[in-house]
Amino acid sequence: MTVEVIPPRDTTTPILEIDKLSISYLTRAAEIPAVVDFSLTIRPGECVGLVGESGCGKSTVAMAIMRYLGRNGRIAGGSMKFRGRDLMAMSEEELRRIRGAEIAMVYQEPMAALNPALRIGDQLAEVPLCHEPGCTREQALARAQDMLGRVRLGDPARVMQAYPHQISGGQQQRVVIAMALLSNPSLLLLDEPTTALDVTVEAGIVDLIAELGRTLGTAMLYISHNLGLIRETCDRVCVMYAGQAVEEGTIDQIFAAPRHPYTQGLFGCIPTPGRDKTSRPLVPIRGQLPLPQARPQGCWFGPRCDHFQAGRCDAAPVPMLPASETRGVRCLRWEEIEHLPPVPAPVEALPVAVANDHPVLEVAAMRKHYPIYDSSIAALLGSDRTRYVRANEAISFEARGGQTVAIVGESGCGKSTFARVLMGLETATDGTVSFRGTDIGRKPVQQRDAKLLSSLQMVFQNPNDTLNPSMSVGQQIGRVIRKFGVKKGRREVEEEVLRLLDLVKLPRAFIDRKPRQLSGGQKQRVGIARAFAGAPAMVVADEPVSALDVSVQAAVTGLLVDIQRRSGTTLLFISHDLGVVRYLADRVVVMYLGQIMEQGTTDAVFQPPYHPYTEALLAAVPVADPTIEKKRIILEGPLPSPLDPPQGCPFNTRCPRKLGGICETEAPPERAGADGHVIRCHIPLPDLAAVEPVLGRAG
Repeated sequence: MTVEVIPPRDTTTPILEIDKLSISYLTRAAEIPAVVDFSLTIRPGECVGLVGESGCGKSTVAMAIMRYLGRNGRIAGGSMKFRGRDLMAMSEEELRRIRGAEIAMVYQEPMAALNPALRIGDQLAEVPLCHEPGCTREQALARAQDMLGRVRLGDPARVMQAYPHQISGGQQQRVVIAMALLSNPSLLLLDEPTTALDVTVEAGIVDLIAELGRTLGTAMLYISHNLGLIRETCDRVCVMYAGQAVEEGTIDQIFAAPRHPYTQGLFGCIPTPGRDKTSRPLVPIRGQLPLPQARPQGCWFGPRCDHFQAGRCDAAPVPMLPASETRGVRCLRWEEIEHLPPVPAPVEALPVAVANDHPVLEVAAMRKHYPIYDSSIAALLGSDRTRYVRANEAISFEARGGQTVAIVGESGCGKSTFARVLMGLETATDGTVSFRGTDIGRKPVQQRDAKLLSSLQMVFQNPNDTLNPSMSVGQQIGRVIRKFGVKKGRREVEEEVLRLLDLVKLPRAFIDRKPRQLSGGQKQRVGIARAFAGAPAMVVADEPVSALDVSVQAAVTGLLVDIQRRSGTTLLFISHDLGVVRYLADRVVVMYLGQIMEQGTTDAVFQPPYHPYTEALLAAVPVADPTIEKKRIILEGPLPSPLDPPQGCPFNTRCPRKLGGICETEAPPERAGADGHVIRCHIPLPDLAAVEPVLGRAG
């Protein structure tokens, strides 16, 4: 498709100039400073990344640019200029004219921007009809359909007639991006636009954003907590901490040699290629982000900094200091730190994790089908009114004692369905799920005794699904201890609760706290303590770190490794994040459309020979390491429906290495490699082994 290149309106005047911006929120108790002394400039055609932990003020800055702070929010100081015009002096009428027309925003959740009761075409047409006097409905609809093509949506005419619920999450996000770009805005704000999407869909959106920036010349502010995404999308990056910008520079400058200790700490939390839980463990940033009303004197990062110097770093507020013409660092010691050796991570002696030869879990030809009763006229006239959703199809693998086995794949591939069968929330349709020698596949949770329940526990993605908001931490963990008969007496139970709090590295004082008094990472630690309270043989962790900040994610991942080594528990780790999987897992199972396409040791799965689907998953993972080059593979098309899976190989409709008719008509054979490495593919192993690795060292 030929895309028209639209040059920037003005290549000299900055699109956005923010100088010493301060934002506060009024509460009953006091005025809370959310953002302090924040400065940023964005030029035409430039994409600037804004990164930092949750609560650091990234989204508040975006809302201030749109002047959407709400009734209790106010700009307490500083200035904001959009194309030379003072945003803070604009009237509501002037703001209405530029919102959507000159400044547009894409939110994390696309359904927040789409009306479920209107067709996609009607919603898109509203943009030019609202902002461009004289534009006819026919012209608006034609431009809307053209823009859907530009954002790479297949069959734009069909999408125009669809309602939001009739298209996938990735397609919804492309529609929202098309809506934002319809009026050719000068500035596009993207607030975590891919966080809720699968890694393969995310890769397509990121590629799209980068292309649109080049072809349309739109300036962008890209807000994210994912440094890999920022590296692949942006020209410059601004790192925020506790409401302040602490470092700013070009992508090459920041990623090659971060200067601020906080930025260095963020990079130490990322499971980049080459890091693993044994030889190069992640180093989480100690402590917590300070509350806005309780920030320390001097440097706000001081209490968490390895280079803190009393009497100097806490003497006075720290300004942003120039490190070069294009770089700033809010640190008094950045020049000294540059020449200091890295502070070694604390080393704790742990027992060596050795997986025993006895399988804890053996799954053989397990199927899970859901019947769907068709009441259509065609079904009534036909002979078969029942169709089946094939959520899991002939799954076979095993997990041994002390191992971490990861199950990976896109949403809808059957990962969580298998976990529900394993936990007794669903029952298998066919095959066996043998746990410690007993088939539990058809034994629902109501029929499982306390011994089995205590031996098989689960950690959920959202700890709020596990924790009772009205019970204290001690009550919730203690209830599990008593229920499974680990300890009986009141004092013994309390001592065991305290031991578990020590195990998950939470202060003992938390025993009396309610969930609402804890951060997201602390809640997840309580969820882990609760799961390990019954001394389980296996713990199923379903996306346990995907909703957490990178620093908290590193701490929780390290915690799981620590506890597993001490207890010898088998961990079944369900995730779509192959970076975390590569770091944590001993073996990997790759699922697609309910079927296992590849399985083997982590080293075997992450290097050729790959299954083409595994190769695409690896290529979709953003990499924050500038010394690594990555192959570009973008999967086209949506995941097929498990109600009507393709004939032959389930991946044939999206496979970039499809051989031809054989892939469409015949189920792929299992091709066995070394050390239990199995790939289900028509392509011979020698040909798959000859494929270039997805990741390699840069030039």
